[in-house]
Amino acid sequence: MTRFVRAHTADGPRVARLDGDTVHVLDHDDPLAAIRGEGTVGSSVPLASLQLLPPVEAPEIWCAGVTYERSRDARLEEAETDARDVYALVYDADRPELFLKDAAMRRTTGPGGPISVRSDAKWTVPEPELGVVIGEGGQPVALTIGNDVSSRDIEGANPLYIPQAKIFAGACAIGPALYVPESWDATYPIRLRITAADGAELFAGETSTAKLKRSPRELVSWLVQDNPVPPGSVLLTGTGLVPPDEYTLEPGHVVEIEIDEIGILTNTVR
Repeated sequence: MTRFVRAHTADGPRVARLDGDTVHVLDHDDPLAAIRGEGTVGSSVPLASLQLLPPVEAPEIWCAGVTYERSRDARLEEAETDARDVYALVYDADRPELFLKDAAMRRTTGPGGPISVRSDAKWTVPEPELGVVIGEGGQPVALTIGNDVSSRDIEGANPLYIPQAKIFAGACAIGPALYVPESWDATYPIRLRITAADGAELFAGETSTAKLKRSPRELVSWLVQDNPVPPGSVLLTGTGLVPPDEYTLEPGHVVEIEIDEIGILTNTVR
């Protein structure tokens, strides 16, 4: 299993190759170069001794929407307007929904970093997603975990409010690692757990990327069509796991998203 993290070191940010509970720190901070096998090991240290950074400084983060049947149903339920058919139509269409979530990591944090709730939102949820890292030539090169934090009440009021529902400070997290899959046809269980500040469990659930209507590679191919997506960008492939309607993120809540091959992405609401 080939996995990489980024971490603070005495020499600045560095990429490191994961080997169980040990990391082999490379002599550079270029995740795409590490995936290509470039760099030499400078030191090997315990993973627990490092402060992890986002696994890639993504120039752009994109999202695909309504890619799971459960996501389609949730959007239909929350929609307050006659635009309900929009969600059903995009799920059944050949062309997926794609939108820009962030650029230059302005609204995105990494493992252990804070996520946020919009001040004018009343219903905000985490959206656990498989993320695809895009390399040279628009090709997928690695996987990570993403949290597409979303204001459901704002999007539900009108689909044209999606930029406001999805794009705000602290609205995204990625990490903790990059995983280079042996097969792009593999599927992955995704687990979500939310706890209160006192540790009480508020929600736990599981889904699988086997339920994706469109494969990650297909979604990437749509994204890069006539679109110069910079290498190192990330595409989040949609969510198939939805907390109950009565739940909303609040300050102090801790969100854990787990994919076995990648790790656990943990973030606290500030």
